[in-house]
Amino acid sequence: MSTGILGTKIGMTQIFDETGTAIPVSVIEAGPCPIISVKSMLRHGYEAIQIGYLASPPKKVNKPFGGHFYKNNMTPMKYLKEYKTNQSENYDIGVYITVENFYKNQLVNVSGITIGKGFAGHQKRHNFSRGPKTHGSRNYKSPGSIGAGTNPARVLPKTRMAGHYGAKKTSIRKLKVIQVDAKSNILLIKGSIPGKPGSIVSITPS
Repeated sequence: MSTGILGTKIGMTQIFDETGTAIPVSVIEAGPCPIISVKSMLRHGYEAIQIGYLASPPKKVNKPFGGHFYKNNMTPMKYLKEYKTNQSENYDIGVYITVENFYKNQLVNVSGITIGKGFAGHQKRHNFSRGPKTHGSRNYKSPGSIGAGTNPARVLPKTRMAGHYGAKKTSIRKLKVIQVDAKSNILLIKGSIPGKPGSIVSITPS
């Protein structure tokens, strides 16, 4: 069975392979994630499983959200995530998804929220070039033209300007799993992944 899992980014480190080459890796504490709900084609119109991650304190769970768990005698979870599958009949509610579902050298996709950089200018946010700094120029930080004046006589949508930078969902595809530690629920994935240490990420097979 191949499905996704939720985890927490711990940080980055490096390990060495058999030839002594340093490999930068992201450390992720993934799962265990219980299956909360199973979606079937007959009842829901699509096949998927819903997993939970990190138990939520009971005082922070309202009745509608708690009822989703209590009907199956399960502990409320802080995070929920659905993963589509073609074999929903192979999954049962209450079964845990762990890092043992992944293996060394497997290619995975990692999704998360990028680090927020606050309000940034066009140079930092969109890699614009600066203007001239000499010969009396005063517009070396100016974005330049943002559109024609007569036609269309307006600023077109999606024009690149200064604004909030980062804090957006993004995915990095085809990252290699370097090591799986089932005892500690740790995944070592080659390269960097979105988010800062402590952020929630989703790992799915490529």
